[in-house]
Amino acid sequence: MNIHEYQAKSILKEFGVAVPEGVVIGNAEKAIEAAKQIQEITGMDTWAVKAQIHAGGRGKGGGVKIAKSLDDVKNYATDIIGMNLVTHQTGPEGKKVNKILIEQGIYYPGESEVEEFYMSVLLNRGTGRNIIMYSTEGGMDIETVAEKTPHLIFKEEIDPKVGIQAYQARKIAFNLGLSGNAFKQMVKFVMSLYLAYEKSDASLFEINPVFKTSDNLIFAADAKVDIDDNALYRHPKYEEMRDISEEDPAELEAGKFNLNFVKLDGNVGCMVNGAGLAMATMDIIKLAGGDPANFLDVGGTANAETVEAGFRIILKDPNVKAILINIFGGIVRCDRVAQGVVDAYNTIGTISIPVIVRLQGTNAEEGKKLIDGSGLKVYSAITLQEAADLVKKLV
Repeated sequence: MNIHEYQAKSILKEFGVAVPEGVVIGNAEKAIEAAKQIQEITGMDTWAVKAQIHAGGRGKGGGVKIAKSLDDVKNYATDIIGMNLVTHQTGPEGKKVNKILIEQGIYYPGESEVEEFYMSVLLNRGTGRNIIMYSTEGGMDIETVAEKTPHLIFKEEIDPKVGIQAYQARKIAFNLGLSGNAFKQMVKFVMSLYLAYEKSDASLFEINPVFKTSDNLIFAADAKVDIDDNALYRHPKYEEMRDISEEDPAELEAGKFNLNFVKLDGNVGCMVNGAGLAMATMDIIKLAGGDPANFLDVGGTANAETVEAGFRIILKDPNVKAILINIFGGIVRCDRVAQGVVDAYNTIGTISIPVIVRLQGTNAEEGKKLIDGSGLKVYSAITLQEAADLVKKLV
């Protein structure tokens, strides 16, 4: 589950990670009041005005501004709230900004002495250990840094049985070229950041940039946090942070039926049971000359209702030119899947795009009879190659 920057920073603050003072508002009329509130706490007379959407690249898109006066705060707030913010992560359609974060300015006298670093905590699936990835090149896209200057990316693996050790935090601060109070502040920052990651059951904490001020303080200037959906039952207060207005409507609908759905940009919709078979099916579509329009795993407990729901969700995508249903009946029964397809056809009415169905395994013959006897225009395949050939022919 993705959360907003201001929510991510509330979690960081809870575990002792230093973050700038900030106030979230959804109305530009409250901007000056919020700025004054921050000024009373910090004594700072500059502010950052930041759009709150689930996407990176906000600054490049005009969603982050530095205000040097209260008038600037008001004007920037007016411009940003309600804007359609387009970044490299939103796609050309962009996202509407409903809230902004007004934050204390951390660029103050001595700007030549400030530094920006990159830091993230995530799971290294290859080793089964958590890893802190960090770089001196903060404020940039980490992908660009990895491509052009890979020697500037450092990694510190952490054994989950013992947790992060102080010497590892000191090593990170040393590799970032820090000394004196900045070194001590970074050690504390790293220890607290890892604790926040571990205790919140997050799948990712990304701080870009980690900011060193001219007086050697360390702040999380930005924060991207993904919480593991499977752990939300342990964190009801985090679950309340979910902003469904930022989520894909199709994925939300799929969640109501416990379907694993991810929207993609292709032209062939696919419905499969099992993540491995879904990945193989998407490969088949690609090799046949098509592009997968989605990842949809109906799971092992699929029935006619869930299959019908999945069918409806796929059909809502105007880019879909064909649908490939590829089911291997182990736990799931192929006749239930077939009944769901028939029910969807009968409920929805005329479906103009071709539907390819491959059923193998438990009750596959019964499922094929259901579809053949329905009078529907469905293309049947027995082998994966036949399914691929049909995709190539029809798309």
